Amino acid sequence: MSNPSPHRAPAAAASAQRGPLAAPAEVAAYLGVPVKTLCQWKYRGSGPNVHKVGRHLRYRWQEVDAWLDSQTSYDLTA
Repeated sequence: MSNPSPHRAPAAAASAQRGPLAAPAEVAAYLGVPVKTLCQWKYRGSGPNVHKVGRHLRYRWQEVDAWLDSQTSYDLTA
């Protein structure tokens, strides 16, 4: 029986209980970075896509996961 990759298991469990949009604090906790880092990434255009909903910033979980997958520059299983 194969074990799923460590970064996929929490994402699969979390996606079952989360809505389609997330506040910056939720994304920061998920990625393990401070909210200030998300703000810097937004300013630099290097983080996950962020959307303004009224005056609030929101992230789409599917875009956060896609961005996270694109950040892997080497094979963790080797």
